[in-house]
Amino acid sequence: MKVTVVVAVHNCERYIGRCLRSLLDQSFPRREMEVVVVDDGSTDNTRRVLETFGDWIRVVRLDEQQGLPSACNAGIRAALSRYVVRVDADDYVHEDFVRLLYLYLSLNPQYNAVACDYYVVDEREEIVGRKNATTDPIACGVMFKKDDLIELGLYDEGFMVHEDRDLRLRFEARYSQVVRVELPLYRYRRHESNMTNQTERGKKYTKMLEQRHGSQQPAVVQPPAQGVH
Repeated sequence: MKVTVVVAVHNCERYIGRCLRSLLDQSFPRREMEVVVVDDGSTDNTRRVLETFGDWIRVVRLDEQQGLPSACNAGIRAALSRYVVRVDADDYVHEDFVRLLYLYLSLNPQYNAVACDYYVVDEREEIVGRKNATTDPIACGVMFKKDDLIELGLYDEGFMVHEDRDLRLRFEARYSQVVRVELPLYRYRRHESNMTNQTERGKKYTKMLEQRHGSQQPAVVQPPAQGVH
């Protein structure tokens, strides 16, 4: 097993099927990747949707909702591969997403993580914008070495929002900056319920982030000219 895709899901029956279909349609050899779905205490029909995928996915079930960082950590710990990448349950990816990120890291061992650009899509999956992983980083579409994340202590489960920014800053302080592949391989679905940064809850965790890291922002670097594009 070379790559594990971790999908944390809570009450996402509307979108999780689309997400998983995009992962099962990957050009990367199926025998060399696994999809680990962490069901974080869903109370809707998410479990029923997951059952339709049978043995194509591996499900880790949490009886009660523990929160996104805890669910992601459970998925990473369960991973059987060297590399892990997170995909959110309401998003989906290009068919070459896993193959190209894996290829970049495996052929450039001097790097510890790689991020790809992404398209923002609406409810109808129409593209409304393209985002640069350097200037607009998101939690997903970043492939890491699992051992690095374990050594780092994984996501801080106290960060119910901005858990990705905290992880990224700790990761870059210990290892290296995340290298950018200038290909829009990820599809970030924008809808009202995922705009958490605008809420009072988001402001609370922004303050926590600033108290821990100051005014630092996660950085993503461009690959050298000879890298894979």
